Amino acid sequence: MPRFNFQNTHFVTSAPNLDAMPEDSGIEIAFAGRSNAGKSSALNTLTRQKSLARTSKTPGRTQLINVFEVEDGYRLIDLPGYGFAKVPEEVKKQWQKSLSHYLQNRESLRGIVILMDIRHPLRDLDLGLIQWAVDSDIAVLALLTKADKLKQGPRKSTLLKCREELLSMGGNIQVETFSSLKRSGLDVVQSVLGGWFEDHQEPESDTESQVD
Repeated sequence: MPRFNFQNTHFVTSAPNLDAMPEDSGIEIAFAGRSNAGKSSALNTLTRQKSLARTSKTPGRTQLINVFEVEDGYRLIDLPGYGFAKVPEEVKKQWQKSLSHYLQNRESLRGIVILMDIRHPLRDLDLGLIQWAVDSDIAVLALLTKADKLKQGPRKSTLLKCREELLSMGGNIQVETFSSLKRSGLDVVQSVLGGWFEDHQEPESDTESQVD
């Protein structure tokens, strides 16, 4: 099993829709969340690159499906943010359409990281997306971002409450705290994503072990 080096991740393309995406093969892990959840910052922290994913103080800057490749056939997908964003309603509708089409039709999707501000977790759109992933048998890493904004006690309490609430959904859901500023939780995210990639690798043929 190879160890995936997320520092090797590089930008491939920004796609307005599925037709502009790379071939639907290999393995993809998607990042999704509300427009102010810190998605781009998390991707930059994960890959140890300052500007791999564009960040902005204005929520909703990610308007396209951004594709990054870790290794040949292993990709990270930055999906358009949902929820709050100071953009025209028609733009929001287009983002939502791109997000829905990707989630419902992309065969190579194997896991989804759902990012939520730890101060405002598990809102309706977050819960809807998590439930969809569970129903679709897709692994979920629910990441409580901006964990440095809370002191240790409230941070731990929020984590436990979220774990308890999501436990009732069943499925493969893991809940962790994360801070791009402090880089806390980075090792856990790398381990989870690397495990998802490895779990879906094509098995190597071992002809020497076959018995005539």
